[in-house]
Amino acid sequence: MISGIASRRQFSDLSDREMLALAISSEEDDARIYRTYAERLRDDYPSTAAVFEGMAAEEDGHRRRLIDLHRKRFGETIPLLRREHVSGYYARRPVWLIENLGLERMREEAELMERDAQTFYERAATRTSDAETRKLLGDLASAEAAHTARADALMDEHLGEEEKSREDRTAHRRFILTWVQPGLAGLMDGSVSTLAPIFATAFATQDPWTTFLVGLAASVGAGISMGFTEAASDDGQISGRGSPWKRGLASGVMTTLGGLGHALPYLIPDFWTATTIAILVVFVELWAIAWIQNRFMQTPFFRTALQVVFGGALVLAAGILIGSG
Repeated sequence: MISGIASRRQFSDLSDREMLALAISSEEDDARIYRTYAERLRDDYPSTAAVFEGMAAEEDGHRRRLIDLHRKRFGETIPLLRREHVSGYYARRPVWLIENLGLERMREEAELMERDAQTFYERAATRTSDAETRKLLGDLASAEAAHTARADALMDEHLGEEEKSREDRTAHRRFILTWVQPGLAGLMDGSVSTLAPIFATAFATQDPWTTFLVGLAASVGAGISMGFTEAASDDGQISGRGSPWKRGLASGVMTTLGGLGHALPYLIPDFWTATTIAILVVFVELWAIAWIQNRFMQTPFFRTALQVVFGGALVLAAGILIGSG
């Protein structure tokens, strides 16, 4: 890895031909990224997908003009030079990572891509004293600036306020179904289902360390169970609830955290101090669940609070009574 980094070319050492080859490969990469965005969004956000298809077509036009210029100045053979071969050259996210970005993040990433390219070429142009190289870099910066303006025009063409609002609502709904709903279900399960075993153990043994171990086991076990259950219950293709592994991750993590919240206080050696803090944590968790349901699921707050807090209090009381008996 170190030798690979050390062997990179310096941007200032590139010849005009190499600079042109680097620009060609960069335009090819950007067009590929935009088409990946379009493919990813086509089913749910067709208008934004059309925008990215248009931006990819613009990159193709830039690439063809650059190739024509290379053919005119240097012939048919284009040197193989890519971003990773040049030290300090701006990087792009790998395709496997950008595919998982949300709608708004894809729009922001596209704007950043164009701005990065423009800024880089402008700064590079100021660092060279060769008139022809400076002209080449200035032309590339102008092309990227024009592409940014064209991207804005494409947004206006394909994404009116009504269409953008509709796609934003779709993105919000997907976020709720993929992350919030399974995460909330996990938090509720982890917070409530572990109450009885943790507090039953606490009052039966009055041993904080034993209680912590039981709480840890119950929380992790419940998290694994909920995560796999959520991931296996629906592949998201028909329901539109999104990727099963994302939903499983949200459910599993939040289930584990819900249980650990009132298990961790039992790391405190004093039993009654640990128990008092754990009970306070339980009520904070239950009120947090009620707030999340009200905020994201549009459930009336007081009705949710009554159901969640009252139900959790019953389970808590059951655990204490069983442990005390």
